[in-house]
Amino acid sequence: VTENRSDLEDLHLYATPREQRFRRFASLEFEGQLYMTPYDFIQAVTSDEPKRKQEFYDAKTARENELNQILMETPPVWKGSSKLFRNLNEKGVISYTEYLFLLCILTKPHAGFRIAFNMFDTDGNEMVDKKEFLVLQEIFRKKNEKREKRGDEEKRAMLRLQLYGYHTPTNSVLKTEGEDLVPRSYWDTLRRSTSQALFSDLAERADDISSSLSDTTLLVHFFGKKGKAELNFEDFYRFMDNLQTEVLEIEFLSYSNGMNTISEEDFAHILLRYTNVENTSSYLENMRCSIPEEKGITFEEFRSFFQFLNNLEDFTIAMQMYNFASRSIGQDEFKRAVYVATGVKLSPHLVNTVFKIFDVDRDDQLSYKEFIGIMKDRLNRGFR
Repeated sequence: VTENRSDLEDLHLYATPREQRFRRFASLEFEGQLYMTPYDFIQAVTSDEPKRKQEFYDAKTARENELNQILMETPPVWKGSSKLFRNLNEKGVISYTEYLFLLCILTKPHAGFRIAFNMFDTDGNEMVDKKEFLVLQEIFRKKNEKREKRGDEEKRAMLRLQLYGYHTPTNSVLKTEGEDLVPRSYWDTLRRSTSQALFSDLAERADDISSSLSDTTLLVHFFGKKGKAELNFEDFYRFMDNLQTEVLEIEFLSYSNGMNTISEEDFAHILLRYTNVENTSSYLENMRCSIPEEKGITFEEFRSFFQFLNNLEDFTIAMQMYNFASRSIGQDEFKRAVYVATGVKLSPHLVNTVFKIFDVDRDDQLSYKEFIGIMKDRLNRGFR
């Protein structure tokens, strides 16, 4: 037992930061593959450490009948809500690939939802079936294989088994020759690679891929217990919007203590989490001095700000067009640029609060480059 535990701990040396986080929070194991429960996923995106202090080698091993019983609790997609993950709690299973997909959703603007759906809809019939969705499995696995470092083949094989359920690498559905090796986000990888899958042997191998994978909560939620249902864009959009809302509600409620608002200081704490800011106390002290009387941030204001963050790339382009990229900007300029780029209207109080947090020299101007850099870290929850 001691030797096995040591081997599993050593796998951390071969894992990326995302893989390490998944392994740290995953609490369920089936046939050698690790899974998160919906509760684990929520913890992974809202907490620094698992509350149960459970490491990957202590994950509960599930039998097939137990896994099937868990999946019986999964509602159909048309019954989805912004409390889906909280309602399922421990009664669900999420694979590593799906964990990456859900992280992508959390950082994308609503306008990107249609792009995501069209990427999965490989035959262009305005519906996504289970086989099309499983392209995701192959694309993300292939991305990770490209990033693997040379080392102990046995350890790498164990890691692939834990994350993907494969004992050995399978033949990829994607072309590898001539691909650039510049690191890209999982979203970019998905966007660039799905079209390649259209011309691959995926259609012939889809049944083999499906049979080698266990059903998960997402697969049952989207495609039914028999896997025959199809997913339309309206349901897909609602799922993505609900997930974003649910995570924001959880973060907001963790500070609101049942009230309708959170304090400006709590808002600053949430913003500065998962960023590369080492000395957050200076930002917090700056805000306390600038906003002596607490007014509070409502959930609608809170949500609108994070909708803006999900459009940060468009905002950056707008700012460059305004020629503000090399200098500080005022509140009116900031608010106008946010609306032009994203269509999101931020309240004057919210904009003022943001300025007071980041306006270190208190000249009522925001350093564009510093703000963008910090917010990109926050948007990607520390995994930029």
